[in-house]
Amino acid sequence: VNFPLVRSSATQSPEQSCVIGADVQTYTQQEVEYARDGAFADLAARTDYTGCGVLFIGDLVGDDLTFFHQTRELSSMLNGPARFLPGNHDIDYDSLDGQHEFDSFRAQFGPEYYSYDTGKTHVIALSTIDYPTAVPAKKSDYTYDLGQRQLQWLREDLAKVPKNKAIVLAGHSPMLEFFYSDEHSTKQVKEIYELLEGREAVSLGGHTHMSENLRAGDLMDGWRDEVGEAGLPFTHLTVPAISGQWYDGRVSENGYPTSIQRDGTPPGVLTLDIKNTDVVERFTATGQDPSKQMSLGLNTPEYRQWYKENLDKERGTVQPLADPLAVSRQGLAQDTWLTANFWMGSTGSTVEVSIDGQDPVSAERTQQMAGERPLTGAEYSDPTTIAEQFVHGGGFAEKTSHLWRLELPDDLPVGAHTATVTATDVHGRSYTEQLDFTVLQ
Repeated sequence: VNFPLVRSSATQSPEQSCVIGADVQTYTQQEVEYARDGAFADLAARTDYTGCGVLFIGDLVGDDLTFFHQTRELSSMLNGPARFLPGNHDIDYDSLDGQHEFDSFRAQFGPEYYSYDTGKTHVIALSTIDYPTAVPAKKSDYTYDLGQRQLQWLREDLAKVPKNKAIVLAGHSPMLEFFYSDEHSTKQVKEIYELLEGREAVSLGGHTHMSENLRAGDLMDGWRDEVGEAGLPFTHLTVPAISGQWYDGRVSENGYPTSIQRDGTPPGVLTLDIKNTDVVERFTATGQDPSKQMSLGLNTPEYRQWYKENLDKERGTVQPLADPLAVSRQGLAQDTWLTANFWMGSTGSTVEVSIDGQDPVSAERTQQMAGERPLTGAEYSDPTTIAEQFVHGGGFAEKTSHLWRLELPDDLPVGAHTATVTATDVHGRSYTEQLDFTVLQ
């Protein structure tokens, strides 16, 4: 294998910022331009990741492997090294024999699994998509599986890593996930947990086009066979897609789609800020200021009725709700919540709301991550996201692990009101936004 090495003092630093890009997933030349004008233009304007670079964790293209060269061209815009992993849309579908599925990927980007050090952190990049699972094979015939050969390589790789190094484990598919908690998990997840026992570790995945920030001790009903009652052993992050909801939705004035994903998260990239063995995640929405970390809305009886009436209609054809930021006095008496979709919110995060300058009140997270099943339906949805998706197309944010809501007092007077919302993440960073709404007679 012939590859270049470049001397870099930046790589040695114990302080690193590592960008993680999921699901560029371009199907057309137009989508390549969306990616160029969006996330890649954002990264071209940043210099904080020059040492660690960017790790793209799969679905570099959308089945048409002739677009691989376009992805390589986009990566030339970066201000640091680029590394790649394959996903289920980066497959040679005419070679589904268990050995040659990634031949084209290897020719363009290198091995499908490997490891490297950055500062005092050891990054392990895994190939987690296994084809085929049926004969004759179809595109949908894949599972989350390392295979015995890669699992043995992982054992041997970890055996050489000092215990005082943090481990970042990255693959295309998440090891476990909230959204599909009853359906999907990596086949060797128990063995992986055993190999990482006692180590500082973070798991990364993409694939699902949404954001999940799952912390140690979190538990969903569908995970019990894998983690028991103790919950997750360490942080699991699902990285929002660069393509968002497959470049769908309304094209903004910036020239690329809003493409809001199935949990209400906009497209963007994740950055791991690492100091020694301390790993802190931060999300940057495409085209947004880094301080933009949530969407605010009102979940009113009128909204829930509108949701129900339009649930089965084709998204992108629905007429908008008349006034999404207004509620009647009667509506206040029938449960109206102020909602905050805190995109990287997690267990340990808090959301506080001050209405009209009054003392702040704590909002409640809709998912407690305490062994329950995912909650779905209008009352657990993000009204701002649903309004965008129903009217302009895109995904369907039917459930999310990072929604907070506060029931509005039923004695709010008629007139204009301002809610000041402060979301504080598990690392102690706070973000504040305001929502203006109206109470009608």
